[in-house]
Amino acid sequence: MGSSVTGVPGGRAAASGDASPAEGAGRATAGPSSTRLAVAIARAYYLEGRSKVEIAKQHDLSRFKVARILEESLASGLVRIEIADVGSSDTELAEQLRERYQLHRAVVVNGPFRGPEALRPALGSAAADLLAELVTADDVLGVGWGRTLSAMVDAVHDLPACEIVQLTGIAGSVATNNADLVRQLLSASHGAHHPLYAPLVVPDAQTAAGLARQPSIKATMAQWRRVSVAVVAVGSWDADGSQLYPVLEPRDHAALRRHSVAAEMCAVLYDPDGRPLTTALDQRRIGISHAELVRVPEVVAVAGGPTKAAALRSVLRGRVVTSVVTDADAARELLAGDATLQPAVRRRPHRA
Repeated sequence: MGSSVTGVPGGRAAASGDASPAEGAGRATAGPSSTRLAVAIARAYYLEGRSKVEIAKQHDLSRFKVARILEESLASGLVRIEIADVGSSDTELAEQLRERYQLHRAVVVNGPFRGPEALRPALGSAAADLLAELVTADDVLGVGWGRTLSAMVDAVHDLPACEIVQLTGIAGSVATNNADLVRQLLSASHGAHHPLYAPLVVPDAQTAAGLARQPSIKATMAQWRRVSVAVVAVGSWDADGSQLYPVLEPRDHAALRRHSVAAEMCAVLYDPDGRPLTTALDQRRIGISHAELVRVPEVVAVAGGPTKAAALRSVLRGRVVTSVVTDADAARELLAGDATLQPAVRRRPHRA
């Protein structure tokens, strides 16, 4: 079979197959030995990343001869370069979304995805890539909590040695929590970290105030004003789509029915227009406030799927977030729905 060299994002090439002398004859060069030479040179250059000078020395050729053999191998079809587009982003939808909601950045992953379990890893991988672009060693990275953010952390392999801050208390109904996410990110960045060992919601305002006075918790909360990049999940207001909803008592749900809750982010509730709601939970939650969140220069929201479109629309219309990572189905719904925006908020400059 013929030799194939396939280009992949982030790498030079990946190869499959070996060229037989019979098939190679008459393509890039005239005979079996010259075909084997061409295949060896192509493998060394495209797969092993060796320079033309190195290859020339190994085969006792000039680098110009090596370059000519590589050109002839491509022209003859002995070497085929393909660009893989599996799971790529939809740049056209992303640009429309960015313009419509006046975002800094938008990333839209293509499907189809068979349910949220298949979608979350794709969103997480795209968010990890965006984080790698955004974060430097000078940043203070704030981290929320959510199953999609857990998938993002799994996809993060290397980060600059930035400080990492936990943005909310721990939701006890989940198998892993945001303190675990901070620890995982720490292994990739090796920077300082500020965990928040407190519940997401406590029974009353007095308990919340007492926890906020604890030295370790108070120290982490003091870091929120320094966060320069935050990555957060967006919850729809239901048991499956929110980190907050499952930890509340029935009496809380009954009280919140009087409000038009469209989204939840960092345990802050938002109405369909993206305005933060004032509820009794405000005094019982342990997490960054809306006022603190909208001061962060870069807030990246990661969410997707048809059930999250309304929640995403809320926080986008409210200009709570500056960038978004979502999927094509949710993006189309966001573009089709009401995109009236709240007045722009005044944020701190990024790395001023």
